[in-house]
Parts: sequence; structure tokens; C-alpha cells
Amino acid sequence: MAILTIWNITHSCGHEVTHNLSDRAADRRAGFARWLEGRDCTNCWKAARDSDTESKEAWLAAKRAEEQQAATEWAEQFDMPPLEGPQRALEWGERSRHQLVVTAYGALVSEGTWDEADWAVLEDKIRIVTRAGWWIDQRDAEGSDLPELLDAATSDDIDTENPFR
Repeated sequence: MAILTIWNITHSCGHEVTHNLSDRAADRRAGFARWLEGRDCTNCWKAARDSDTESKEAWLAAKRAEEQQAATEWAEQFDMPPLEGPQRALEWGERSRHQLVVTAYGALVSEGTWDEADWAVLEDKIRIVTRAGWWIDQRDAEGSDLPELLDAATSDDIDTENPFR
């Protein structure tokens, strides 16, 4: 007798859907069919996901506002210059700079071997990189990589104004 490839699944939402499970190994079809029974059908899952868009957007907006507030307060506290670039990239760049620098401080000073004098030198380098896009591009970098990344910054990324505050 051949092992079933077509399964009629009654999903947890109550809809019955015919699934072709022939792309799965024969010994894995029954387990997958049981797993499908515990889930909404594709149409109900998509409808639930799409209907919750407003609350996701509200949560994301609140999260971004909170991060932006922290980045702005941090930039003022540590005398960081404003970033340059397209208007839509400025806030994202500020948040990215804040997150990377705070992570770098933790990795290099709090948990690492650097002292405050070493950090002060790096902080001066941080101040001269003012292109928002540069900070956005580095958003996934490890904090411990910040010194090397700053050394690699080009003249397009660095402010040409007086570097001394």
C-alpha cells in the first residue's frame, strides 16, 4: 500500500484544506500533517497577520520614538555633532550611531581593557564621522570593531569643519 501524499487537514481555524505533502519524506508526512492541524489555514493566518498591521506599526513607531529620544539625549550629553545626509536618513543614522557607540563602550571599556583616556581618543574620532549613511551602514557591526571601522572611514564620511570643539 502506498503512503499518502494528499492529506485533508482540518486546521485549528475550522477550515478543511487539501495539502499535497509529496515533497516531504514519507516518514515525515504524518507528523507534519499533525502540526498543520494545530495551525490556522494559510488564508486565516495571512488575514490575522495583515489585520494586526496597525498595532505593529504603532508599536514600531513608539519603539523608534523611544530610541530616538535616547539617541538625542546621548548626543547632547556627549557633545556629538549633528549628522549630515538626506532628511529621511538623519534619525536612523543618529539611532545607529548611538547604538554602536554604546555597544563599543561596553565592549572596549566596561568589559574590555581600555581606560577612559583610550576611549577619549576614540570619542574624538566618532565626532568627526558625520555622514548619517556611514553610521547606518555600520549598524550591524560589533562594538569592538568600531576603532577599525573609524580608521577606515573615508573623507566622504568625515566632517571637514574644525574637529576641535
